Amino acid sequence: MIQGLTGQLDMWRNRAAFRRNFPERCDELFASGEAPPCVVVWVDCWTSLGGSQFLDSPGTGRYHTYLCDEVVPFVDERYRTLADARHRGIAGKSSGGYGAMVTPMLRPDLFGGLATHAGDALFEACYQPGFPKSARALRDGYEGSYERFWEDFRARPAFSKEGDDQLLNDWCMAACYSADADGTVRLPYDPTTGRLVGEVWERWLEWDPVRMVSRHAEALRGMRGIYIDAGKRDQWFLDLGAEAFRRALEEIGVTDLFFELFDATHMGIDYRYPLSLRYLAERLSP
Repeated sequence: MIQGLTGQLDMWRNRAAFRRNFPERCDELFASGEAPPCVVVWVDCWTSLGGSQFLDSPGTGRYHTYLCDEVVPFVDERYRTLADARHRGIAGKSSGGYGAMVTPMLRPDLFGGLATHAGDALFEACYQPGFPKSARALRDGYEGSYERFWEDFRARPAFSKEGDDQLLNDWCMAACYSADADGTVRLPYDPTTGRLVGEVWERWLEWDPVRMVSRHAEALRGMRGIYIDAGKRDQWFLDLGAEAFRRALEEIGVTDLFFELFDATHMGIDYRYPLSLRYLAERLSP
């Protein structure tokens, strides 16, 4: 299980009022016999920018390699796993849902199933609408400078100013999707106007799961289980991304999957995680 942007490993144990946390929900799921037993692994790919998108990038680090070539062998060596892609799945929410979509496309030799809860997808719907907001925030608060933003952000309580989340998100995504070989981060828009920079935006679109489907059709057709869901009122329109991802899968012939849009926003949907865990446990069992 991989986390969303700004998520860290210990946050999986956070408890909302009147709700059990996800580790407790896992215990309940397996103790009740509602799902076949499996090993659940929580992976931390936090960075100083808030996340990694679970990709290899000179702007953040080799987190895809870490996940696939370090974490997977570490778990298989120490726990009673069925060390084969047919019995290994990956799941996550938001940026973790993004990682859960793209990782099996890139490494079908390691993962045979995926579950995405409101994963980042259909970039023109989930990312692009925020670019003008960032341009305004930079203009009004930081003289158009991301350097000034980071200097201020790191000198005070995080997310204590309006616009912090949007500015951090844009920069972190650019560090993952469009950093140069030397680590220089290239924004997909002019920070003074919000106008798209076409060649950089195209680099982002290359990493859009919806657009990646056709390039990784064979890997996706080989998945034993694909689970997709999102809230119908998702603030970043990731319900539209979920639908677009499902339709792209159908276009390559993948129709045996779970898909549901439910009444919720992007937040507070942790009660959905046991549903995908049970689905993957059933699909990936011997």
